[in-house]
Amino acid sequence: MGTTQAASGTGTAAAPEPKYWHLRTVLVRALDSEFSAGEVLPNERDLSARFGVARATLRQALDQLELEGRLVRRRGIGTLVAAPRLGIPVADAAEGSTGSVRDSWRVVDSDHAPAPAAVATALGLAADQPVHVVRRLRMVQGQTVGAETLYVPDEVVAHVPAVFPKSSLAESSRARTVLRQLQRLELDGESRTVELGVAEEEQARLLERPPGTPVLVLTTRYRADGRVAALAVSTYRADTCRLSFGESGAVDVAPAAPVAVRAAS
Repeated sequence: MGTTQAASGTGTAAAPEPKYWHLRTVLVRALDSEFSAGEVLPNERDLSARFGVARATLRQALDQLELEGRLVRRRGIGTLVAAPRLGIPVADAAEGSTGSVRDSWRVVDSDHAPAPAAVATALGLAADQPVHVVRRLRMVQGQTVGAETLYVPDEVVAHVPAVFPKSSLAESSRARTVLRQLQRLELDGESRTVELGVAEEEQARLLERPPGTPVLVLTTRYRADGRVAALAVSTYRADTCRLSFGESGAVDVAPAAPVAVRAAS
């Protein structure tokens, strides 16, 4: 007797859709058609009764929508519909600010350390060859929306000393010098890739989110003289950011706008 194959022809049957995921889909439709940004949702008891599900299933669906940035929970208020996102241009890796006090990069630290294996390969360096490393936070409207690590080989910024005194002031000085020299470099072009990931412990700490939070990982390769002159790995919060590429290749980050609280009817 032959075995029964799945209709898709893959030989494996599709796993049944979890109840909370089906409810999440239903809730998305309701949010789009019945609620406005900043509006407070009915309480869990009423929502459970409306959709005919257990409160545990409802909480799973609400947790998922909060993780996706569609809902915002406020203690003492309830669960609100998240506001739409606003597009704000991101400065390139060599710039220190986009020109606005509320829209800027903030240096966390800098170092001269061996490049990770994948970075060394991308830069065409020997394994564990030291590079200048600058770590920064991306700030939009006073909110941390991204964290970036920039890797620059010694020969690209030849006038930056490899050894600096161990102090926050010295690290800041090194970072500014690396960024300034990189900004003066005549680039041949840039290439970018984006992929979905989750925040590891260090990234989560910088982004002020729990480990495992969904993130968008933007990898930018800066080319000069026919080689990759610098590599930037930027991690953006997927729950509050949207990355878009314009004709110029520039990237827009769209952080969630402040939510205007309105009482439920």
